[in-house]
Amino acid sequence: MNKSELIDEVAANTDFSKAAIRRVLDATIDIITSELKKGQPVMFIGFGKFKVTRRPARNSRNPRTGVKLKIAAVTAPVFSAGKLLRDAVNI
Repeated sequence: MNKSELIDEVAANTDFSKAAIRRVLDATIDIITSELKKGQPVMFIGFGKFKVTRRPARNSRNPRTGVKLKIAAVTAPVFSAGKLLRDAVNI
């Protein structure tokens, strides 16, 4: 499911217009992104938790050529599923 399909599905299950749902979804994504940029986790009890993790720099090797590479440190968003979501998906 992509963003447009999600908006269509929510509109079909509510009394809200697609335009209103799109604005709410865009605002939600912007707020989650903003909080993650600040290093703050975003939790939805039962659904899951968005947080930021730091991966340190490391050395690697190109398996094809054998050339050693330096992989830079990165800050990456991570999602951990909550218990209710895990239980719902675990059929």
